[in-house]
Amino acid sequence: ESAIRLAQQQAQLTGSMEPLLAALRTAEQRVQRAPQARLAPVQRALARDMARIKSTPIVDTPTLLARLDELVRLADELPLANAVGVAPAPAPPPAPRSDNPLQAWWQRTLQHVLEELRGLVRVSRIDAPEAVLLTPEQSFFVRENYKLLLLNARLGLLARQPEAARADLLKAANTLGKYFDINTRRTRAAAELLQQTRAQMQDVELPRADETLAALAAVAPGR
Repeated sequence: ESAIRLAQQQAQLTGSMEPLLAALRTAEQRVQRAPQARLAPVQRALARDMARIKSTPIVDTPTLLARLDELVRLADELPLANAVGVAPAPAPPPAPRSDNPLQAWWQRTLQHVLEELRGLVRVSRIDAPEAVLLTPEQSFFVRENYKLLLLNARLGLLARQPEAARADLLKAANTLGKYFDINTRRTRAAAELLQQTRAQMQDVELPRADETLAALAAVAPGR
């Protein structure tokens, strides 16, 4: 009974059912070596607890932690929505030929000025004006807050609080879509990885060996 309780505590702390299953197998072997009629309920309880534990889906914590670490690493590489990209300059039209050197010089100068003016103006659709109007200092805190949400989700996963971890990941996904440039390949890949990680965080309660512990208490001497 003490070994099973200790293994159950280890399973709750680590999220792995192997310590509890190993303790139940050891207990089953000890019961089988002591053929007593009063231990038959214990043997049946052991079999039922092991079958239930094996059939319970367990969250793959190491894989989820690795994905969260990858998301945190990618956070510094994702472009914000207010980042100004350099558009490829269109090919300048051929300047008209002129026999007058002074007139040709003015035409070249005017063409150069027009090209510079075109580079200063960029027309694009703005779905979130507050994201584009962020100052550099605000942009820094947006990125750091995004990483903080991912780290909070990691802590929630380690603390066996999948509901809180999923809530943090949902906030991170909203921040990613609102303040980052979702049209880039890296941002789309991060959004997809974030969605997959959140979907795999199932709210599964870890199974316990309560039936076996109750059967052991029932057959204990003096009870």
